[in-house]
Amino acid sequence: MTTWLDLPADHPYGVDNLPYGVFSTADRTPRVGVRIGDWVLDAGAAAELGGMESGEVWLQPSLNAFLAEGRDAWTAGRAWLVEQLTNEARRDSIEPHLVPLDQVRMHLPFEVADYVDFYAGEHHATNVGKIFRPDGDALTPNWKHLPIGYHGRSGTVVVSGTDIVRPQGQRKAPSEPAPTFGPSIRLDIEAELGFVVGGATALGEPVGVAEAADHLFGVTLLNDWSARDIQAWEYVPLGPFLGKSFATSVSPWVVTLDALEAARVPLPGQDPQPLPYLRGDERSVFGLDIHYEVVINGTVVARPEYRDMYWSPTQMLAHLTVNGASLRNGDLFASGTISGPQKETRGSLLELTWNGTEPLSLDDGTTRGFLEDGDVVTLRAWAPGPGGSRVGLDEVTGTIQPARQR
Repeated sequence: MTTWLDLPADHPYGVDNLPYGVFSTADRTPRVGVRIGDWVLDAGAAAELGGMESGEVWLQPSLNAFLAEGRDAWTAGRAWLVEQLTNEARRDSIEPHLVPLDQVRMHLPFEVADYVDFYAGEHHATNVGKIFRPDGDALTPNWKHLPIGYHGRSGTVVVSGTDIVRPQGQRKAPSEPAPTFGPSIRLDIEAELGFVVGGATALGEPVGVAEAADHLFGVTLLNDWSARDIQAWEYVPLGPFLGKSFATSVSPWVVTLDALEAARVPLPGQDPQPLPYLRGDERSVFGLDIHYEVVINGTVVARPEYRDMYWSPTQMLAHLTVNGASLRNGDLFASGTISGPQKETRGSLLELTWNGTEPLSLDDGTTRGFLEDGDVVTLRAWAPGPGGSRVGLDEVTGTIQPARQR
């Protein structure tokens, strides 16, 4: 599709994309915007002028009201936006509501209701198992039977650009007789994909694999910051806690599942076959062909591929609700670290440096086992769109600040 805006045909934010975010300017309070090229469309103002009553949800300071409308409204809203941006007759009414991207401030795009982080990458799980359990099996016996996850802290999900303060906690190296307390010295990143959920459900009503995509509004890039030394000491027997809960960064733009239609690919294969509640056809169980770059201080250190992930997002959501747990508008769940079979496709420093024993070399001549204060970490990604186009997933960035002493 082409737009009346003067955009290159290969622009990653053309009408095939149209991601949603929340923006503000000097004279506009936070509200929903839609990115087109290097502009942000004030969607609510445009809809109000165009007589689209349902567009009132776009005048809100988060996407939650729109998420509550459900799949039919999401599809209709996207169709309306495409019509406005491709029909020359709409230009005069839409153009006044376009704001240059460099003149807006981006905010957290939705109020996070609940946050769950999964562990859906087989290569990552295998590497972590080898590092943390060198004398045992790399994968736990349950790993290929269910999407493993943990319930995170929604209040510490932050938008890209938010500084990350180095966490403190208990640490204990295997050679030490007792734990000590202090700033993490093994601060890490995890390149993940976040899934934004809408269409709330009632307590006690599971969502099946076949219906799960109807609740998947879109995706964000997600960095699950991890304090590996704190994590290693605390995670037995209940799993991640303080080593994860201090911060999770997401990109400001939510790319809709509809915009990723051309990026759907089969899963790499599941063996053994999962239990019936996790099974589906090619339409309901799928992977996504999303290409990542992990950048530290300007150096690309890894290029993970999301298509390597073992579990489908629909299986993750079905498992999340199979016990009757309800969905809320603004729920967020993450994929777990995206890693592939080659070293250069590993999505965490834990794997890239093999727990710090094989430091990375950066372009400035320094090396890293784990993150240092002042380091700037950026994740960026894109997916194939229709007709050979590219769908940009923006980026998520954070700068490490020193621990705060009390």
